[in-house]
Amino acid sequence: MPQHLQWQVVEFVQRLKETQIQGTPGQQLLHFAGSINAEDLQLMCQAIKQDCGQIDVDQW
Repeated sequence: MPQHLQWQVVEFVQRLKETQIQGTPGQQLLHFAGSINAEDLQLMCQAIKQDCGQIDVDQW
């Protein structure tokens, strides 16, 4: 990798280290596991498969 790209990587990593982590740790979310029933999950999956990839050009 060329040296100028190596420096870009180093700078990027340094910025990442300075970034504060936001959100809830996964460990605290485990009590929600299994709380959605299988039928609802199937409906969600179907909706995602059906609607993802479609673009509404008038939305923007």
